[in-house]
Amino acid sequence: MRASTVALAFGAFLFVLPIPGTFVTGALVMLAAGAARYLGS
Repeated sequence: MRASTVALAFGAFLFVLPIPGTFVTGALVMLAAGAARYLGS
């Protein structure tokens, strides 16, 4: 499993947590992981 896949899954997990602040953090993690996947391929 690639690191970007793990980061995308972790970002999605943070995105759906009902804790304040994790929505934005999850979105940023998913954005960074998507960029890493796009630039790495």
